[in-house]
Amino acid sequence: MECDLEDVKINYEICGEGHPVLMIHGWTVDHRIMKGCMEPIFKTRSGYRRIYFDLPGMGKTKSEKWIKNSDDFLKIVIDFIEKLIPDHNFIIVSESYGGYLARGLIEKKKDLIDGILFLVPVIIANSNNRIVPEPTILVKDSNLISTLDPFELEMVEDVATTINQKVWERGNMEGISAVKIADMKFLYKIQKKGYTFSFDVDNTYKSFNKPTLFFLGRQDSNVGYQDAWSIIEKFPRATFAVLDKAGHIAQIEQEDLFNSLVHDWLDRIEDQIPIKIKK
Repeated sequence: MECDLEDVKINYEICGEGHPVLMIHGWTVDHRIMKGCMEPIFKTRSGYRRIYFDLPGMGKTKSEKWIKNSDDFLKIVIDFIEKLIPDHNFIIVSESYGGYLARGLIEKKKDLIDGILFLVPVIIANSNNRIVPEPTILVKDSNLISTLDPFELEMVEDVATTINQKVWERGNMEGISAVKIADMKFLYKIQKKGYTFSFDVDNTYKSFNKPTLFFLGRQDSNVGYQDAWSIIEKFPRATFAVLDKAGHIAQIEQEDLFNSLVHDWLDRIEDQIPIKIKK
């Protein structure tokens, strides 16, 4: 489906009915990175309306020349929310760059957001200023690697600590396939000149006192995990999990722990919202 906003059309998909869950994916990928890890969870939980969408230049949402920076991306997300679920409470599930945008929404939608999941979130936009570990491959299937082309190998080594058939198949289907169709010229231009908000995003809100989950990879050499700890006091209801044998696709490499912690996060949300949600 397409959502017509001012000067941009957003590709989106809705699964299920009930309390809205806004899925905000990361940079260069698309909504499939969210759908791949979240839909298995909602197979056992009804009462949620999952809203997956593609940011401009990614997936099936086309880039637009007027979009120059992350401020524009944030405005697009706000407009999308106000078009699809105006004045309705909702939950946010964010991944990587999506976590950066999610923090930009806190003050603007503070009375409507019931909980936030930060999956391997971008905390500091400028990658040169991040605290990140050295890239590490802990498990490597040599037979699998021999079948990958140079681009595929580079991509999986950039995000994973475990390279085996299961991680490759999910990583390729949910992430790498999306990178292959992204408008990289458009995204590179923004990443070079407009990736950082024009404002300090973590000074726009005092605190977020709703159930929160930070799910991070101990070996994530893209965004790391230490920078996220620097804002933890702004989230007094947060569970903060750093997983070993997990890189920038921690939800795939540590699937069982991810599922368990997300169920716990949803349980905590259901304890506070005044609607009936069936498990």
